[in-house]
Amino acid sequence: MSVFDQFRLTGRRALITGGSRGLGRAMAQALAEAGADLVLIGRTTESLERAKAELETLSCHVEVVTADVSEPETASLVCSEVLKRGNIDILINNVGGRREDIPTAEMPLDAWRRYLDLNLTSAVACTTAVVGPMLERGWGRVVNIASIAGPLIAFKGIQGRHYETAKAALAGYTRAAAADWAARGVTVNAVCPGVFFTEANRRWASERLGWREAVESNIPARRMGEAAEIAPLVLYLCSPASAYMTGAMLVIDGGYTLW
Repeated sequence: MSVFDQFRLTGRRALITGGSRGLGRAMAQALAEAGADLVLIGRTTESLERAKAELETLSCHVEVVTADVSEPETASLVCSEVLKRGNIDILINNVGGRREDIPTAEMPLDAWRRYLDLNLTSAVACTTAVVGPMLERGWGRVVNIASIAGPLIAFKGIQGRHYETAKAALAGYTRAAAADWAARGVTVNAVCPGVFFTEANRRWASERLGWREAVESNIPARRMGEAAEIAPLVLYLCSPASAYMTGAMLVIDGGYTLW
């Protein structure tokens, strides 16, 4: 087997939450090009259908599900229903975000819980729903999209530390689950992105004059990442090539955390 063959995903079925836009869409593209069939979950039917049409040109099967998996009960139900229609070999827990910039000292408890569900509990719920058959088959890949915020740093000029708290906990969950399942052929790893110029950050930049320049001045690479740049790393973690890597937190941030 050549080294390139170790990145092939032909015959595998991958479930990606938040898979129709931004980083999730780039990950979906990479897995489809490697031969995987896809299940994309997102909140917007229009963007899901657009992604489906684009990705099906790569000769993979694409299923889309419109659902808000930030609600753990919904996440469990939707993932269980997807599993009934076929095996899930790969799970990418990509849903997350900050959405509101609420000062930490003023954050209502219900908002705190809502954002922990979005960035942490949803990933736990999705994983719990699909990992059983992976363990029975002795093969599976779980990739959690964490962040440099939380496990490594707290971002300057950002309020509402629910995000950092949840992402730090997601990194901890990654390591704990990896330890539980390593001997059974299921790897669990976390990707910790820095600042990428996604749709959400484009909107953030348009609302805050000078924000992009300030952020990029703190990145040794002097720019934000592009969504396509995360895809090869995620493909590695989803492929047979990464069989001996589990419990890892892989940073991709243009050097942000070096300074």
